[in-house]
Amino acid sequence: MSDVVICPKCNSEFTYQQDDLMVCSQCFYEWNPKENVAENDNSGKILDANGNELQDGDSVVVVKDLPVKGAPKPVKAGTKVKNIRLRPESDHNIDCKIDGFGSMALKSEFVKKA
Repeated sequence: MSDVVICPKCNSEFTYQQDDLMVCSQCFYEWNPKENVAENDNSGKILDANGNELQDGDSVVVVKDLPVKGAPKPVKAGTKVKNIRLRPESDHNIDCKIDGFGSMALKSEFVKKA
């Protein structure tokens, strides 16, 4: 291996190639290095289900029923969530408070900008 490929998720240098993908041995993140160039254009941006960029303090609407562990009912589609906080380093990249559920983290792919 002539060049060291750095993991885009955890910045580890301990990566290896498996078929067409690169795999990080530290965080087990898999990515296609050919597609990585296109992803760098949107790096740091968090997009909703419609492709709109989200900002801290935005209001969003849940687009599908989301089951919640330990809760008897799901978060229903159409629930409005106000004053979100973004966490770009996490898989669940939105922190928020939902009435009736309390604090929770959501994935941006399940919300749209209100």
